[in-house]
Amino acid sequence: MTVRERRHSSATSLSVVRAFAAVAVFALVGAAGLARADAPDAADPHAHHRQMMQQQSQQSIRRSEIEYTLPDVRLVRQDGKAVSLKDAIGDDRPVLVNFIYTTCTTICPLSSQVFAQFQSKLGAAKAKVHLVSFSIDPEQDTPARLVEYAQKFHAGPNWEHYTGTVEASVAVQRSFDAYRGDKMNHGPLTLMRAAHSKQWVRFDGFASADELLAEYQDLIARH
Repeated sequence: MTVRERRHSSATSLSVVRAFAAVAVFALVGAAGLARADAPDAADPHAHHRQMMQQQSQQSIRRSEIEYTLPDVRLVRQDGKAVSLKDAIGDDRPVLVNFIYTTCTTICPLSSQVFAQFQSKLGAAKAKVHLVSFSIDPEQDTPARLVEYAQKFHAGPNWEHYTGTVEASVAVQRSFDAYRGDKMNHGPLTLMRAAHSKQWVRFDGFASADELLAEYQDLIARH
């Protein structure tokens, strides 16, 4: 594995992301507070997840370039078709990857919203870019649930969502150094690769749609 990394210092885009994240955290915390007021004895299953998101929103984005060895596993696309990981991300287009689960109320909706904004900003070029979201909760995220989730974010035909067995999901997460043992512990992560390249650009943190677009344009210029 080879790694090159740098810190993003775009104050404007980062401030937008932080503001967006802060608003989302505030709204979600407020909603959770109302729920607890109605049912004071009910545990908040997303409290730790919210705390992680708040911490992430206060940190800079870390960009690195890494080569990954991907496992030979099969996944299930939102249309129910079984697809190998290689085929899921290995066509003739640049690919962007993130990790989500459909019942997530914090990090995942924001990450998916960024993908939706990126998809919109691509304009006519969106057919030339492949977006892939891998579920980290395959036991709950059936293809039907992924379809419903994708519709919430207006995912186009070039944005696919995948589930599968627990073993396959963990193998994919581990291969991208995204596995954190429990879905509540995952953080915001986006990966980007030129078509057929072995080198991935990795963003740890809430990269904005504008930052992803700039990285994509640079990627195309270099390949």
